[in-house]
Amino acid sequence: MALAAAWLASASVAMGAPLEAYGKLPSIEAAAMSPDGERFAVITTTGEARQIVVKEIATGKANVINAGAAKVRDLDWASPQHLLITASVTATIANVIAPRQEYTTVVLYDVVANRQTRLMHDAKSSLNIVLGTPFRRMVDGKPAVFVQGVRFDSTGRGRVALYRIDLKSGSSKVIHEGFPNTEQWLVGGDGQPAAASVFDHTTGTWTLKVKVAGGWKDAMRSEGYLDRPSLAGLGRDGRSILLFDEVDDERVLRELNADGTFSEAIATKGGDQLLFDPGGHHLIGSRSLVGDEFRYDFLGPADQKVWRSIEAAYRGQHVQLLSWSNNRERILIRVDSPTEGPGIAYVDWKTKRSDWVGAIYRDLTERDLAQVKPVKFKAADGLELSGYLTLPHGRDARKLPLVVLAHGGPAARDRPTFDWWSQALASRGYAVLQVNFRGSAGFGAKFLEAGYGQWGRKMQTDLSDGVRHLAGQGIVDPARVCIVGASYGGYAALAGATLDRGVYRCAASVAGVSDLQRMVAWSKTNKGRTAQKYWIRFMGADDPNDPVLRELSPAAKADGVTTPILLVHGRDDTVVPMEQSAIMERALKKAGNPAEMVVMSGEDHWLSRGETRLRMLNAVAIFLEKNNPPS
Repeated sequence: MALAAAWLASASVAMGAPLEAYGKLPSIEAAAMSPDGERFAVITTTGEARQIVVKEIATGKANVINAGAAKVRDLDWASPQHLLITASVTATIANVIAPRQEYTTVVLYDVVANRQTRLMHDAKSSLNIVLGTPFRRMVDGKPAVFVQGVRFDSTGRGRVALYRIDLKSGSSKVIHEGFPNTEQWLVGGDGQPAAASVFDHTTGTWTLKVKVAGGWKDAMRSEGYLDRPSLAGLGRDGRSILLFDEVDDERVLRELNADGTFSEAIATKGGDQLLFDPGGHHLIGSRSLVGDEFRYDFLGPADQKVWRSIEAAYRGQHVQLLSWSNNRERILIRVDSPTEGPGIAYVDWKTKRSDWVGAIYRDLTERDLAQVKPVKFKAADGLELSGYLTLPHGRDARKLPLVVLAHGGPAARDRPTFDWWSQALASRGYAVLQVNFRGSAGFGAKFLEAGYGQWGRKMQTDLSDGVRHLAGQGIVDPARVCIVGASYGGYAALAGATLDRGVYRCAASVAGVSDLQRMVAWSKTNKGRTAQKYWIRFMGADDPNDPVLRELSPAAKADGVTTPILLVHGRDDTVVPMEQSAIMERALKKAGNPAEMVVMSGEDHWLSRGETRLRMLNAVAIFLEKNNPPS
């Protein structure tokens, strides 16, 4: 914090709020409405500590659970009385052959008895972790919860089994021990196992098993490690089975009916997020990000009418559905305002009442928020690209210093909603460019596939083409540009300094990849052959020993690089191991261009802790001020 204060004092441009207001954990991280609409729960933060607050809507009475520094990830209601609290921890499990990774646990909280029970605590021959999201169902008129977990068979091998949880006691009961190589379950509306997907990692064969009278039947098979189908939920009638699949190189949503036939692919093609009835759990619609707008497509006209009225009430703002009651009358939404920032609101559709739950970044005011403008331009090869330009508050958009902020993934995308990192950098006086380069998700299969084999190639020059576009308009000064990113974006930052030379004055990599061969080998060992093949597809290699991986590795191209480079990495990163930054640090030192290295103890890949998240932001801001002053 002392370093941050010194940096703020030395800067000579008008600034917004302190960096802490942007870089600390969000004031509200998640929200969930109870099935009866009488309560809602939120995850709130104060400094490093998280709390779960359960509030009665009618009385305002609240229960508070202090979670401390636990990484609480999500909330969901099992019944009007029982809240499911999901958290994760980075760990190595003793006496189990499994990599160090992020494991998920779930606590059942009885809000009436004020009692907490950790799920799977009593499961015999099983791990006390939960895989995936718990299934909520109504069985014989009563709420029930089912979870997937790891159960060891008689040979000591783990299987993905299915358990039912008793909501009164929190005890677990095995309802299916799992098939060999089970990867995912689906529970039917009657509370019985409806389907399971099985994947043989040795042969690359994926099989869909469905429950039929008298046993189980193989309903579908697919070969290959990539683009294989996946279970998505219950279909429109509550009995059919939804799965994502690849049809004519497009990812579509298919529906397997109870009679074993497939319906025509659903027109939503899965959207960005499927929407299920909160009580019956069957498909009722989907959400997509079309261009720069969220689009909700409901199958029923009544739901569509409700949602359109909510959007109309918040016209000019981005509105997203978070959670709603079983009767779909009481709703929690996220509202992203261009002038007030993001927040959570409560809507009562029946009474036409709306109340503000709270701001997600409560220390930011209108003057602290920079303008975000959509940008469109063509890459050098003519491909249409888009992204977002965040402009510093109170400065003319002429000859500005620029930070290119590359997103992770790479099969992800930047969005038009509030982005704490770009807003923080803009508050220091920089224009910030976020490009949805080829290979980004959300723009169709062809755009995604245009990124295959383009690591360090056109995916990289898409970013610098964006710089040239803005420079050509006179908005930015091409001599005052740096590149920053995390995960794949960290690789892009390092590649900007080593492969796409002459564009950037400095580069800051957070959890970035520097040695592609070692990353591919590590992925196979720790994540399996599917992960390895995913990376090879994007990197454009024929196999893990392909020389092209070295050609595209920033660590192998460090010789002659004089660009200042900052490396930031968490010790608990289980997605990109910290050795990737250490390799780059050694390569730069050997080349005579020592990098600044910031190691964050106890931090994972996602910057889940408030103290280390702010430490990263401070380090990047100081580095940029030193090497690309905003004034």
